[in-house]
Amino acid sequence: MNIGFEAKRFFHNNTGLGNYCRDLIRILSKQYPQNNYFLYNPKPTLDNNSLVGGIVIEKNPSSIYKKFKNYWRQKAITNDLVRDNIEIFHGLSGELPFSLKSKNIKSIVTIHDLIFVRYPELYSHFDRKIHFLKFKKATQNADLVIAISQQTKEDIIQFFNIKSDKIKVIYQGCQEVFKQKYSLEEKEEVRQNFNLPKKFILNVGTIEERKNALIIVKAIKDIDTTLVLVGKETAYTKKLHQYIKEHQLENKVLFLKKLTSKELAILYQLADIFIYPSIFEGFGIPIIEALYSNTAVITTNSGVFPEAGGPDSIYIDPTNVNQLQEAITYLLNDPQKRLEITQKGFEFVQKFNDEIIAQQYMDCYLEVSAR
Repeated sequence: MNIGFEAKRFFHNNTGLGNYCRDLIRILSKQYPQNNYFLYNPKPTLDNNSLVGGIVIEKNPSSIYKKFKNYWRQKAITNDLVRDNIEIFHGLSGELPFSLKSKNIKSIVTIHDLIFVRYPELYSHFDRKIHFLKFKKATQNADLVIAISQQTKEDIIQFFNIKSDKIKVIYQGCQEVFKQKYSLEEKEEVRQNFNLPKKFILNVGTIEERKNALIIVKAIKDIDTTLVLVGKETAYTKKLHQYIKEHQLENKVLFLKKLTSKELAILYQLADIFIYPSIFEGFGIPIIEALYSNTAVITTNSGVFPEAGGPDSIYIDPTNVNQLQEAITYLLNDPQKRLEITQKGFEFVQKFNDEIIAQQYMDCYLEVSAR
């Protein structure tokens, strides 16, 4: 098959959505090399992506549309899809071009989350309107909708009134770098480079209100441990710095950012506990990364988080500081329990392996193609 992908974020997003796009193309091209994978990129990049080449083909707008990239993405791209004999077009981040049906091109769209609907205060009025219209139209027009969690599927049904049987849940995996085992020498190098203590707890993700990192800072105030926070800082970070200063916790909280994927993977393996008390997510890839790293996980007890964390992670109310404090103390004081839940978590996370995810996507492509 010739399968086309809306690939703006594949080339121009270095975090969540970009990682999802690149990881999907990586596993599909590896597991199913008999297909051609066309990546439609509205703006050429200066950096070459190692995945591009052979059966993975980058496509850019023709000269006439180089100054009208959005028009090309939304409408004129269909002419390119016809010329490339695309059988299925997959919108990887909630969008689809117009007029696919008029060109007899089948379509699939992935919806990651509807946080902008559930928590509108986190978005501008304009962004909410644009996201809602794009996502709703895409889910209505697509032949199949892929949700990255059961929680997201339920939101699509509730907010867009899409029938359940049109939506397929396919979980995300994570990058291969988080599945590797690193040597003691590599770990010690990272420890020294970032001046890490021998024991610490870890949180990974943009430091914003929804991710709720302040509750971790509050929870460790009276615990003998160090918190390492990894992620881009936002205005919300000021709340953390203010609390840290007021309670003289400067030596107990370490902020890191711009780590390489390998450095982050080693950080997970060095940590005693990974804590993810987010209020709401479409899925929660850092949980998967931690489970692959054989690191004990404490996360939120509702929404999507039990889907990602499995039956043996520790779950808490993300608004209850005392509950989180008790969970941290319990795991730090019981190494045997940490070992037990990491082993069970590692067994659980195998359901997110590349081969399984690739087969689920290919089954979707074959099903839609046969309609």
